[in-house]
Amino acid sequence: MSAKKLRFAVFGNVYQAKKSVSIQKILSFLNERKAEVLFDREFYDFLTKGQHLEVRADRVFEGDDFEADYVISMGGDGTLLKAASRVGDKQIPIMGVNMGRLGFLADVIPAEIEQAMKSVYNRDYKTECHSVITVTVDGGELKGCPHALNDIAVLKRDNASMISIRASVNDEYVVTYQADGLIVSTPTGSTAYSLSNGGPIVTPQTSVICLTPVAPHSLNIRPIVVPDSAVVKLRVESRSHNFLVAVDGRSEKCDDSVTLTVQKAPFDIQILKRNDHKYFQTLREKMMWGADTR
Repeated sequence: MSAKKLRFAVFGNVYQAKKSVSIQKILSFLNERKAEVLFDREFYDFLTKGQHLEVRADRVFEGDDFEADYVISMGGDGTLLKAASRVGDKQIPIMGVNMGRLGFLADVIPAEIEQAMKSVYNRDYKTECHSVITVTVDGGELKGCPHALNDIAVLKRDNASMISIRASVNDEYVVTYQADGLIVSTPTGSTAYSLSNGGPIVTPQTSVICLTPVAPHSLNIRPIVVPDSAVVKLRVESRSHNFLVAVDGRSEKCDDSVTLTVQKAPFDIQILKRNDHKYFQTLREKMMWGADTR
């Protein structure tokens, strides 16, 4: 067992009151090992002020003002995505405790918390590197976090009319999508919004980016997969002269006079997995492949 005093940064879902009690299991385990525990401000206030729990924190931080050996995300995949946006290029492994429903990324269930934490201290785990994509607007960054672990989506905003999205890859024109939107996803995001729009499932360590249209007007428009070394440029036209850019669900309004550039970020996000974790087993269980529902 590691003799080093480890430091953990803890994030959590502030909308799951009953389930957040599981934090006590983690805190008890970490206190026994004299670990240093840092809390995201929003989650800390939720637990102490909202749930009236006694929570010992060595430090409470905001934004990305933290350093740690590990990050613990308590919630669903959405919570882990938010934690990943705060980790950014820090290269800190993230352990996801699934307090939600599906849990592709956050796959440690509450009953397995103590065993998972023992695996961390015993270094009995593997770290998966998940690629990240980033978006710029006419060469400048968006106001919010421009990096996505799952996907970057261009979506219509103010009315029911479709938008036109002119797409090019490495400066070669591909097609102009007439649709409700377009999703540019990583392999990690292939089982999220892209999948619900008919996109393919892509295994996490595959070096590709997928372009999936949202409700395309033409039925012969299909998703396309390109190398993650590609530079994807998007030019949007809209009757309302604006549209939304959603970066892992965090949306921002843009004028249709701009050009969006999406490409692979210069860093990966590290997701901590148990050694017995099997990707295709997860797919079978989460997607209920082969299940006889009759």
